[in-house]
Amino acid sequence: DTREKEVIKLEELGNRVDTLLGNIQEAIFNRAKTFRDNNTSRVDGYEEFKELLEDKGGFVLAHWDGSAETEARIKEETKATIRCIPLVREDEKGACMVTGKPSPGRVVFARAY
Repeated sequence: DTREKEVIKLEELGNRVDTLLGNIQEAIFNRAKTFRDNNTSRVDGYEEFKELLEDKGGFVLAHWDGSAETEARIKEETKATIRCIPLVREDEKGACMVTGKPSPGRVVFARAY
């Protein structure tokens, strides 16, 4: 993952490969997590949601009332769809950014590119 080269004695190869694979896995995971965190925003209002999608893009955490009608409206008006309803999410009661109806928590929206 770093394009770094090294010379290793044959007797040390097994241990070094095991260590190296662990390091590579950790580095790739950390890069992906950093990218996700840097490209995820939280919004509370629908206008803010639409502006963010236009200006920045990425993933948007927002409250949704759980209805198919609201989801369809968001998709029609913004081309964004729900990417994930987190299984584990903050216990954060709120109001749907579109309808104002109660929402049990935020879901992840994004556009397909």
